[in-house]
Amino acid sequence: MTPMAHTADSSSPHQQIKAAAARLGRRGFLTATSAAAALAFTTNLPSAHAAEARSYALDEDPFTLGVASGDPLPDSVVLWTRLAPRPYEPGHGLPASGAVRVHWEIAHDQRFSRRVRRGTAPAYAAFDHTVHVDVGGLEADRVYWYRFRVGNWISPAGRTRTTPARGSRVSEGRFGLTSCQAYHDGYFTALGHLADEELDAVFHVGDYLYEYAVNATGGARKYTDRTLPDWFNRETVTLDEYRLRYALYKTDPDLQAAHAAFPWYVTWDDHETENNYAGDTDEHGSPTEDFLVRRAAAYRAYWENMPLRLPQQPVGPDMRLYRRFHYGRLAQFDILDTRQYRSDQAYGDGWQYPGPESEDPARTLTGATQERWLLDGFRRSTATWNVLPQQVTFSRRKNTTAARSKLAMDAWDGYPASRERILAGVEQAGLDNFVVLTGDVHVSYAMDIKRDFDAPDSRTVGVEFVGTSVSSGKDGAEKPSNWATYLAANPHMKFYNGLRGYSVVTLDGSQARADYRTVPYISAPDAPVSTAASFATESGNPGLHQL
Repeated sequence: MTPMAHTADSSSPHQQIKAAAARLGRRGFLTATSAAAALAFTTNLPSAHAAEARSYALDEDPFTLGVASGDPLPDSVVLWTRLAPRPYEPGHGLPASGAVRVHWEIAHDQRFSRRVRRGTAPAYAAFDHTVHVDVGGLEADRVYWYRFRVGNWISPAGRTRTTPARGSRVSEGRFGLTSCQAYHDGYFTALGHLADEELDAVFHVGDYLYEYAVNATGGARKYTDRTLPDWFNRETVTLDEYRLRYALYKTDPDLQAAHAAFPWYVTWDDHETENNYAGDTDEHGSPTEDFLVRRAAAYRAYWENMPLRLPQQPVGPDMRLYRRFHYGRLAQFDILDTRQYRSDQAYGDGWQYPGPESEDPARTLTGATQERWLLDGFRRSTATWNVLPQQVTFSRRKNTTAARSKLAMDAWDGYPASRERILAGVEQAGLDNFVVLTGDVHVSYAMDIKRDFDAPDSRTVGVEFVGTSVSSGKDGAEKPSNWATYLAANPHMKFYNGLRGYSVVTLDGSQARADYRTVPYISAPDAPVSTAASFATESGNPGLHQL
């Protein structure tokens, strides 16, 4: 990791932003706020001449938050851990400056008798003692085991896997799909079951944590004798608050197990920062400079706590999270960010009737740069399956059977011109096998993506697998109260289930399949898992059928 340069200023970040905005006026306002927020979150970071990481003799286990890996390539993977002997305390029981030397190793076997690589990495206090090791020189399409050591403390072992070589023939890939894990709403039982699956990787498509207050008993988590400190019982706004919230979530044993079992591809939705924010606008209409400081804090804490590479490290309130991966010739994954660059929600957000504001062709969910990147990727793709892991529901959802119905302004329905440009790009690139993976809505859907949702008989251009939440929304129900209405109002919707769980997506040369796993409750631990339904689409013949 290359440390960022230190910048000094005696005024507070908020004062710097106000001053910059006053100097530049309205025309330069966004540039000023972005620059000042960037300055606020590049102060006190390790300089290019930072002191060498030191060895520490720790009296307490520093690996309370587990280990993780992510963003696998044919020859490399990111390994992650975070040192936190006291995870529920600010500072986590570690020095407030400098760096701790962390030893890492990666091997072919779980006993580490056939070690492949090893080294050391600094856990900087400025990055909340997180470690990101981009291990290169690995073999393609191979399982590895990894672990970390500080002093006499050794972390749990994690299992990871590199991807097949670019252009190689691959018979099958199996991937988990998960999202929306609200700690205060219940247990992460689904993730414990996910860890027991046979998968190549996991896609987490947002709401890794929630900014809402968590009380002393952990909200709905009643079966525990632990009392949480009062600083969790407030909404996250500052960098320290986001860091503590990640520590709380990452102490969950089911989340740790799922991270240790597979490499993850992650992207965020809204709650990693704030509910339903859009670009530089929060849901309460706060001053832009205030929200950008909050966004910078949230983005920095996100990068610190995810297995991401250095190019994803944020600069102030900006962080490039959209990125592309290949799985041999079988699949191309275009992971989106539909929060950072979007236009503000039309008609004040929520469920509204569509109209001139929502249908304005200039509106965007992805931003122009990300949209061009995506469409160019479609044109260049040679993969059998083009998969779009992203956040909010892509297909239309009417909430009544009336000809004119309200639509969700926070989803792609609130940005129909943006969706049309994506569908036109799929059509122009000649993609026969287009699959969208979605989270956000705390239910499971299986939907055909129609070229024209106003004409149910129009061509099906792809399919969408919407995965339910891990715990958000509490226990849920197999058939929510609007179940019959939704299925009747949306003929392209082939499945709807409101229980908690995850999905397993399997790709091979003949079909893309989703198995929807659900648990009957998350208000108590140890619920069993079952398969609620399985749907597939054939290669070259888009459209869902139930298995």
